[in-house]
Amino acid sequence: MNKIRTESAGNAATHHPLHNWLYLRHTPGVGNRTFLDLLAKFNSVDNIFNASHQQLSIAGSETKIKAEVISALKSEKQPDISADLAWLDHDDNHHIITLFDEAYPAQLKELNDAPPILYVRGDPEYLMQPQLAMVGTRNPTAAGRNTAKEFAKHLSSAGITITSGLATGIDGASHEGALQGIAGTIAVVAHGLDIIYPAQHQELAQHICEQGAVVSEMPIGTQLQRGLFPRRNRLISALSLGTLIVEAAQKSGSLITARYAAEQN
Repeated sequence: MNKIRTESAGNAATHHPLHNWLYLRHTPGVGNRTFLDLLAKFNSVDNIFNASHQQLSIAGSETKIKAEVISALKSEKQPDISADLAWLDHDDNHHIITLFDEAYPAQLKELNDAPPILYVRGDPEYLMQPQLAMVGTRNPTAAGRNTAKEFAKHLSSAGITITSGLATGIDGASHEGALQGIAGTIAVVAHGLDIIYPAQHQELAQHICEQGAVVSEMPIGTQLQRGLFPRRNRLISALSLGTLIVEAAQKSGSLITARYAAEQN
């Protein structure tokens, strides 16, 4: 887990170790799988940046890493990580966790596209707790909302942390119920942690940070994009021992979460 002060730009290899993780995360063309492939070849982020163009090319030929990525890694122009560092520096409850940190959840490492970096607002220790995912429709019936809230309350009171997606409807009710128990709740979101979506959950998100955590794999400044919600859903299911669905449409994101859960378990 990383809490550092913002430093001036310079050679990547001379920075705090976290900086190189962020530089690699922000390098054009480097997604989770490319990041993981490079780590597997070079064993550390520092070694990736210290590798020669030839060493990177050899690794690229073995792992199908694109030539443009290799060129970007050897470019003198470094990606802008200032937004991430400013966010980290802004509040003691802001954390950036790398794949190699002890605070990184072991269950996420099982994903073939595990996030190399997690952004956390709140208490990262909740990520280590036994969790149950609770998801469902954004437009529940009154009975469905009450059911979600009561289930979450009782499960949290029994020591199970409730994990959901901070959406309106069942997600929000599940978070609210869990906050009435003892095990707290985790909200996994699909955007940068400099914003809260939906806006009506600003206060709820703050309560979650005080008795749990809000988590994202997306860098600070990442705006809402429809395609990021299924990616968010895979993290919800991967963090959890199981998934409880309370009212869901046939083609909903909740069922995507359930499919991920079935595949991961």
